[in-house]
Amino acid sequence: MVRAVFPGTFDPIHFGHIDIASRAARIFDEVIIAVYDRPLKTLVFPPATRIQLVSEAFANDPKIKVMGYSGLTVELCKTVDAQVIVRGLRVFSDFEFEFRMALANHRLDPEIEVIALITAEEHTFLSSSTVREIASLGGDVSSMVPKHVETALKLRFHELGDEQQVVPTTSLRD
Repeated sequence: MVRAVFPGTFDPIHFGHIDIASRAARIFDEVIIAVYDRPLKTLVFPPATRIQLVSEAFANDPKIKVMGYSGLTVELCKTVDAQVIVRGLRVFSDFEFEFRMALANHRLDPEIEVIALITAEEHTFLSSSTVREIASLGGDVSSMVPKHVETALKLRFHELGDEQQVVPTTSLRD
């Protein structure tokens, strides 16, 4: 059995993530979506909510499991007996970051392979930070995330109010 880990913060999960995980599930016997709990960035949702949103997105796919984790991804791979880390590439700039991370992970554990899947063309613009910013400004994210995630974003930004400091603004407000 070949088990793969697809790690990320998934804050929130979007259709690009879902596409990569679903395609990985066609290649590997099992895919574990690993929701990282301590990233070096501000999050909209706490870990338990992110795990729940990801789990709901894959409720009907028996080959995809969801779990939270902290620490090194290669250590998680050893713990769950995964041989592969799956990553998604959207644009050229992703490659440099993912390349360095793959080399670092390979240095930490040469037995774990890193596989990068290129995103589907319709998802190249999509990132969690883009989804968060659009949702924080009251924009329509229905074409970017599943309905349950859209609902959760609306509720969360309603809770945070207009003065929220969770989502740094970029150019969408201009």
